[in-house]
Amino acid sequence: MNAYRKKTVAAVLAALLLAGGATACENGDDAKKKDTGAPAPAKAPEKPAEVTAAAYLEKAKKKSEEITSLRYTITGDAAGQKITGEAAMRIKPTVAMSMTMDSPEKPGEKVQIRLLDGAMYMGAEGKWLKFDLKALAPEQAKELDSLGSAQQGQNPADTADSLSTAKDLKKVGEETVDGQKTTHLSGTVSVDELRSRSAASTPEAKERQQKNLAALEAQGIKTLTMDLWIDENDQAKQVRTRGAGTSGPMDVTIKFLDVNKPVDITAPPAEQVVDLAEMMKGAGEGSA
Repeated sequence: MNAYRKKTVAAVLAALLLAGGATACENGDDAKKKDTGAPAPAKAPEKPAEVTAAAYLEKAKKKSEEITSLRYTITGDAAGQKITGEAAMRIKPTVAMSMTMDSPEKPGEKVQIRLLDGAMYMGAEGKWLKFDLKALAPEQAKELDSLGSAQQGQNPADTADSLSTAKDLKKVGEETVDGQKTTHLSGTVSVDELRSRSAASTPEAKERQQKNLAALEAQGIKTLTMDLWIDENDQAKQVRTRGAGTSGPMDVTIKFLDVNKPVDITAPPAEQVVDLAEMMKGAGEGSA
């Protein structure tokens, strides 16, 4: 695998981790009315109570915790690389992902990437290169493992977690995404705020958040602008994450196409695969 492709795949893995953080729940006290015995004066019909941005986030988080698989598109820029692709991810019983993305080297061609069992396969036209992440890129292997911790993966709950720490969290309005009515929420958070104001509810969520923060810091990103679109079923429909890093601006949009539908991901046929680790081992033995 040449250095350019390796860098591109690293950017994809980084983008998958850019929706991490911690969750807050907002509770309110019900106002109690005193019974004076006198008939109550006639009142105009009350309007339904306005749902707060924090309440929308909490509903989306609870809904997202039920996700076992999903399919989504990812577009934008991350770690100095352009990303355009469509992915399917299985979160349970084990994490696996399949992505088809535009080739960074040959415009108009597609590259397929599969991640499963600690290995990455990248190929096109029936030829695959196997990249053993645990042996050749342990840091990326850790990132892959973190995708499945606490049954999360690219789980929209992490976006709700991060966005809930934003001091300027607001409801932008009602918008339509791919024909679906959604509520658009937005906010700005700093990496320092995510660390100090963490409300991660479980040790797994806390560990995942720390890995997300490390990925951001590695890119020199200090502040994130996050947008989340939630549909009428309380499911995240779209996520946009923006920030300025040392390798260029980061602007990634993830659009969720469906959730909890069967996702079957397998390794490519053995006869089409060249194992990079074995190839390197053979080259080393030959030189010896």
